[in-house]
Amino acid sequence: MTRRTTDSRQLAEMAFKKATAKPAEIIPKAPSIPGAKELVSLRIDRDVLDYFQDGGPGWQERINDALRVAAGK
Repeated sequence: MTRRTTDSRQLAEMAFKKATAKPAEIIPKAPSIPGAKELVSLRIDRDVLDYFQDGGPGWQERINDALRVAAGK
């Protein structure tokens, strides 16, 4: 069985590395705001988009409502 020997230089380097190493950066989770809208990019067939846009302003809200019903919410 062999012993590991650590000289003073290795000890100093290990201590320095430990003292100067940056801790792992924790990325904060985005806050969840009830009822907040999320900007997304979505590909929708032209005929479906025309259907909702033919109703005039508020077509995005109508699509959102239809998706909510489809999701069972």
